[in-house]
Amino acid sequence: MAWYDKYMTIYGKPFNEVPQDVIDGIRVRLSNLQSDVPLVSVVVIAYNEEYRLASCLWSLSELKSAYPLEIIGVNNNSKDRTEDVYKSLGVPYFNELRQSPGFARQCGLDHARGKYHFCIDADTFYPQHYVDLMMKKLTKSNVSCVSSFWSFFPDENHSRFGLMLFELIRDVFLFVQHFKRPELCVRGMVFAFNADYARRVKIRTDIRRGEDGSLALSLKQFGKISFLYNRKARPVTGYGTIGHQSLWQSFIQHVKIQGKGLSRIFYQKDHYEDSEENLVK
Repeated sequence: MAWYDKYMTIYGKPFNEVPQDVIDGIRVRLSNLQSDVPLVSVVVIAYNEEYRLASCLWSLSELKSAYPLEIIGVNNNSKDRTEDVYKSLGVPYFNELRQSPGFARQCGLDHARGKYHFCIDADTFYPQHYVDLMMKKLTKSNVSCVSSFWSFFPDENHSRFGLMLFELIRDVFLFVQHFKRPELCVRGMVFAFNADYARRVKIRTDIRRGEDGSLALSLKQFGKISFLYNRKARPVTGYGTIGHQSLWQSFIQHVKIQGKGLSRIFYQKDHYEDSEENLVK
């Protein structure tokens, strides 16, 4: 039995179908975790995540941490019942009407009180010791931000063995890439950083995607980008980064994309040119 199996029992369900005892339990545990003087801010961004947000918050409600936490949310202009989920589970949240992950993450940073900031995506489950294992690296004096690797949960279209092979190949590639181009290995759902540093450079809101890697690149002036490979800290997510295609199709697509400029992973870069299609109009 996987550690996240119980969260899967409500993943993908309308919020009104979540059992009341589950809602009550999540609400109580989340309330008990909230500190008046947080050192760590755990910030969940959500856009139209009514069917997935409760399962993410269930996982966060079971965090085991030695650090004082706050868990807050950002509702990024959702058209479904995402806001009702935040309300029903007692999570302090903020509405950001400007659409994009960059605006949502900047909103979270603007309202967070902790010195250390954890980015959380609403379609992802986080293991109990995720925060503390990430913090072991993040609190080192020469580190500005930390990212972790992640896994996908198996379903009828993605076998456990297929996912294991896919993730192994991907992880090896990311490991090689991180020596010279660590910012390209960062993903927002597994990203934590020193909030004071981030406020000095800010999060880009003028691009549709890549705000996470762009922030990591900017943070390098304050310290290195570190990576956590501990499987006990490995979140599990859905298929937003793969889409509805098969693992084989996704693998071929990634090979084509990465193969076009494979030599780039051996050279450092201090800035990127944005494509026209990635700019927010």
